[in-house]
Amino acid sequence: MSISDLYPTGLHEQNLAHFASLIRIALHDGKINAKERLLLERLSLRLDISTNEFNEILKNPSKYPMVSPVSYDERLEHLFDLTKMLFLDRNPTIDKTSLMGRIAVELGFPAENVRLIVKESIDFFIKEPDADDFKKIIKKANTIKH
Repeated sequence: MSISDLYPTGLHEQNLAHFASLIRIALHDGKINAKERLLLERLSLRLDISTNEFNEILKNPSKYPMVSPVSYDERLEHLFDLTKMLFLDRNPTIDKTSLMGRIAVELGFPAENVRLIVKESIDFFIKEPDADDFKKIIKKANTIKH
């Protein structure tokens, strides 16, 4: 066993926290449906989350606080993943919109731009876009220096 196995990296800790945020959003309505589960499984592979970590986070996602990435592009990627999870059903409700605003602030987006960022994010996800398109739209909406 190497030293890196004993002490997880900052990036892995950030991925665990991001994944826990995704699970909290999936559990927003009290259950994880089949589409949410499939997205979580795909994202767990991309984020290098093991099956044991997946199950542990699923049991207690609040144990892992949200960590805002330093890189603006990473924040956009996290916002993309979280928005995708929140709007899988393409049903923007006031509750989801409010949650989205809190998430954007926690990720480090300026509070004064959050309403526009949330609006652009929702509009974007209703059209089934990809991550690169998402980054362009949010960068255009978030004119405040990052």
